Amino acid sequence: MRAKMDTFDFGRLVEAIHRIDQHMVAWAGKAINTSLTLRNWFMGFYIAEYELRSADRSNYGEKLLESLSEKL
Repeated sequence: MRAKMDTFDFGRLVEAIHRIDQHMVAWAGKAINTSLTLRNWFMGFYIAEYELRSADRSNYGEKLLESLSEKL
């Protein structure tokens, strides 16, 4: 978004920098939220796959999350 620039005084400089900063902070927040959502989805996917298809699935559920938290 570009403002009309007949005069570019200090106040407009401050406003422009403030707008850019706010816009980029919001954009970064959305990117982080998207990344965290994908991370959590993939973790859940791999845990579910392990529970359903692992060679040791007979032990499935036995302290799985506790064991994962210790290792990670």
